[in-house]
Amino acid sequence: MLPVVSTIPLRHMASGDVLSLQVYKFIGAQPGKKVYIQSNLHGAEIAGNGVIYQLIEFLQRINDTDLFGEIWLVPVCNPMSTNQRSHIFSSGRFCSYEGKDWNRIFWDYEKHADDLLAFAKSQINFEPEVVRKNYLTQIHQSFAKVLEKINSPSGTPYTERFSYRLQSLSLDADYLIDLHSHTNQALNYLYLFRHREESAKYFLLPFGIQFIEFDKCEEDAFDKTFIQPWLVLEEHFKQLGREIRFDIEAWTLELGTGMEMNPDSVEKGVRGVKNYLAYKGILQISGFPLKESESHNMSLNPRTKMKRYYAPTGGMIQSRVELGSSVKAGERIYQILSFHKDGTLPTVIDVRAEQHGFVFDISSNQAVNEGEFVLGIIE
Repeated sequence: MLPVVSTIPLRHMASGDVLSLQVYKFIGAQPGKKVYIQSNLHGAEIAGNGVIYQLIEFLQRINDTDLFGEIWLVPVCNPMSTNQRSHIFSSGRFCSYEGKDWNRIFWDYEKHADDLLAFAKSQINFEPEVVRKNYLTQIHQSFAKVLEKINSPSGTPYTERFSYRLQSLSLDADYLIDLHSHTNQALNYLYLFRHREESAKYFLLPFGIQFIEFDKCEEDAFDKTFIQPWLVLEEHFKQLGREIRFDIEAWTLELGTGMEMNPDSVEKGVRGVKNYLAYKGILQISGFPLKESESHNMSLNPRTKMKRYYAPTGGMIQSRVELGSSVKAGERIYQILSFHKDGTLPTVIDVRAEQHGFVFDISSNQAVNEGEFVLGIIE
């Protein structure tokens, strides 16, 4: 099966060059759900590009009768951030011109809707698919105003133009997968939203970080702004005495360390995505979903249990616990070798864990200024 390939201009540069997106659309012989998968929203987080490449290779080898619905793949979805450098290091987490995190800039329909409870009341007796169609129409009508603003004489900053381009591709998807890595060194894990726990285990990752409260998610992140309107609508229906779970899901896969195409992280990403799509009935391929999926034990942790440790003083990190290790409350997790400019000798400071947990994230740079990140623990 061959994809439909389209190129979408993103930004005309002062040099005359044009930065663009390339979208690979695999369309099955049978109608079905739409899946949107992108990678490399943050510049240093490149492993997802390897996942998308392998998915493109795989989908080209199957028949269109094996695909129900369509899969849209967008690698290197933010060329501005991917190309950003500071000496030999990829940074690209923030728009250098506007100072905004590239994954905190997206449009959230919930913030623009007039009265979602009134909408829920008007739909209370409709079937979920009818509600979904009516709601999506409202979302599109509101989203069209963003383009009006972009095309106005005064225009908009680039981050608004960029976020519009990506969201216009994904707004009507059923399942959204955003492939990230970590800026530092980290394990492979998954971010998920409430009431989607059953689906989460099919990604076959060791642990997931869950947003428990629907209104306390990461502000304006890509996955959050996609699913938040549907979570809020589900909540309004619940208040009205009706339980509805829309078959709409959003995931962020964190695949290891930044600036690395780690083969293990890429392999786990490919396996997880294929397994999830088979579970959802998008792919009908031999051997999937994998037999171990049902019994897969994914450790789910509320985001509130993520504890980040910051250096109490400047210096050099030494004797740090390893990535993935378990720690106990009171155990030394690292030392800072601290130098002074007051005539005194260097000192070594022990830093100890506040609670039991395991280390999921450590800084790449072992020279830290006071207040800089050292490691993260899931308590």
